[in-house]
This record gives sequence, C-alpha cells and structure tokens, in this order.
Amino acid sequence: MRGGQLIREARLRAGLTQADLADKTGRERSVIARWEQGAVSPSVDNLLAIVEACGYDLPLVLIPRDTSQHETLEKMRMLSPERRLERFFAKRRAEDAARG
Repeated sequence: MRGGQLIREARLRAGLTQADLADKTGRERSVIARWEQGAVSPSVDNLLAIVEACGYDLPLVLIPRDTSQHETLEKMRMLSPERRLERFFAKRRAEDAARG
C-alpha cells in the first residue's frame, strides 16, 4: 500500500473528511487530497504524523529483503521458451515420480 492509500484508509477509519484531517494537522485540504490521489507522495515524517492524527500508529520495521525468488525468475527469463518448457515438464515428471 502506498503512502496516500495509507492516509486515506486511516482517515476513513477515523471517520474524518479531508477537511477535518487538514484542520487537525495544520495542512491544506488540497495537500491531503493530492497525497491520497497519489499525485504527490508524502514524506515519511508527514505520513507518520497524518496517520497518528487519525488515531493510529504506523510502525516501520526494516526486514531483510528476500531476493531468492527474484534471482530464480531472472535466470528463467534468460532461458529460451523451449528450454523453459523442458524444465517445466522435467519438474512435473519428477514430482509425479515422487508421488508414486
């Protein structure tokens, strides 16, 4: 979910209009609207402040990115369509053999 979507979701859950949220946070309603529409992205500080003004917390946690699937997809993309099909059917045969 993008920042503007988070702002809109928090605002709607809090039962606030864009004007209400603007009044609560000291920002222009048009700024709130542009964030929600995705025309402009809010900074992380603004995003946290807006969500907090709606009565919610938005914990940010850094987690390691799993790129293993991305690497596998990149390798597969480098194969010809014929080779991809060969690998697909070989995998299916191996799975069928393992099931008995």
